[in-house]
Amino acid sequence: MGDAGLLLGGFALLIVGGELLVRGAVAVAERFGMSPLLIGLTLVGLGTSAPELVTSVQAALAGSPGIAVGNIVGSSISNILLILGLSALITPMAVQSNALRRDGVVVVGAAVLFAIVSYAHVLDRVTGAVFVALLATYIIYAYRQETSPSGASDGHTSGYEKAEAYSELHRLPTHSGDARPWAENFGPVIPLLIAFAGLAVVVLGGKLLVDGAIGIARFYGMPETVIGLTIVAIGTSMPEFVTSVVAAIRKHSDVALGNIMGSNIYNILGIGGVTGLIQPTAVPPEIVRFDNLVMVAASVAMFAFASSGNRIGRLEGAALLAGYLAYIFVLLPK
Repeated sequence: MGDAGLLLGGFALLIVGGELLVRGAVAVAERFGMSPLLIGLTLVGLGTSAPELVTSVQAALAGSPGIAVGNIVGSSISNILLILGLSALITPMAVQSNALRRDGVVVVGAAVLFAIVSYAHVLDRVTGAVFVALLATYIIYAYRQETSPSGASDGHTSGYEKAEAYSELHRLPTHSGDARPWAENFGPVIPLLIAFAGLAVVVLGGKLLVDGAIGIARFYGMPETVIGLTIVAIGTSMPEFVTSVVAAIRKHSDVALGNIMGSNIYNILGIGGVTGLIQPTAVPPEIVRFDNLVMVAASVAMFAFASSGNRIGRLEGAALLAGYLAYIFVLLPK
């Protein structure tokens, strides 16, 4: 199998494995009485980020920091500029001001923190532990916010919306509990086996993807960092792409926006943190000098657009898409 075949096969296995992992884990949690809200914030929220997580960890273990870190930063950039831009073109997004001030600040803060830490040119275990602790703090906060009496009036958290978007698309249990409880049809063993099978498929898919990306970079003489920021980042962000676009088509614009913001929070803090904990990884200088700044600028632009009239219209969506095309043009070798 050629490098392109490895790459495409890796993408396919990541998507299939991620689906099995989330479904199996959710079913097991249901069987043991875990609340739908907690399932959404933890198993669904983290499980849908499994493709990015496994790919970055595999790349770090393979000694390819350009792919490992490029995937984290590139996914965050494509989530905002590409996916959010396209979603806003499909359906202009109304934004709840309270939710934006809360979660938008977290998105911008996570991007700025990652950019600052990167100036040390290493994603080490201390940084990884801090990032994971911050994500855990956010999940706890989101859970308390969603269960508080004022939760509905303050707007749902992005962690909630990220899980809601995936649950709605794949007919998993929703936070209101109205989806098909398919776990009731099985004992705990079969869903557990499905979850482990999904994890194994995701790990294999991540290895194939990383091997294919490294091979393509070497064959065409392209920097691994560019491959990580573009092909790998877009490929591993396909679940977010599908869920946000489908939510926009169904005119669930708040879910589409929340999915993007939630994905970036889990992406930067969760994937960056776990990658640093498992395998301390150097941050390529070009990412420090340029791509991190693009990630921060995209996060600020999203916040600014959403704050202006509490909506992201088609004009803003077109501007985000144009920004992504300009970013790719600058990034690719001439």
